[in-house]
Amino acid sequence: MHRKIRSTKEGGENDAGKAYCNHNIDDKWKKENLHATALEFRILRQNGYSIPQDVFSSFKDEMGGFKACLSEDIQGILCLYEASYLSIEGESILEEARDFTKKHLEGCLRQNIDENLAILVSHALELPLHWRMLRLEARFIDAFERTQDMNPILLEFAKLDYNMVQAKHQEDLKYASR
Repeated sequence: MHRKIRSTKEGGENDAGKAYCNHNIDDKWKKENLHATALEFRILRQNGYSIPQDVFSSFKDEMGGFKACLSEDIQGILCLYEASYLSIEGESILEEARDFTKKHLEGCLRQNIDENLAILVSHALELPLHWRMLRLEARFIDAFERTQDMNPILLEFAKLDYNMVQAKHQEDLKYASR
């Protein structure tokens, strides 16, 4: 998939969107996995790919609204909320997604949900990830460390990266204070 999208990015934005859609025709599991679809959409959009909002059409019901059963997938809704902030003017599905997810995320905070997930939800509602300075988000390494599905290798890389950046800042501060 990466080679196909990378080569089409050089050829034009519409080609990248077509390559994405063609690649995902066989990914039926993704049409049922909101978290995976929203995460992939967000990452590709953040990196400049013109991915169509229609990838979220499979999560809508016959009436045109988002399926009510999605409210049970808090991580999926959270990821869709973050992805909705990468909308382009006039993308009605993403505008509707933002309203739908915000309402459900605010509702889940009033319920008894996992403490770490509640921290992530309230953090996202405060200010979407796309609008934040990513280096300042390192303080959420602790929250990631406490999750059940934590990947120890990714956690170790995140800590190493954080420590390397901190060391560089300390060097710069020493140099500047001379």
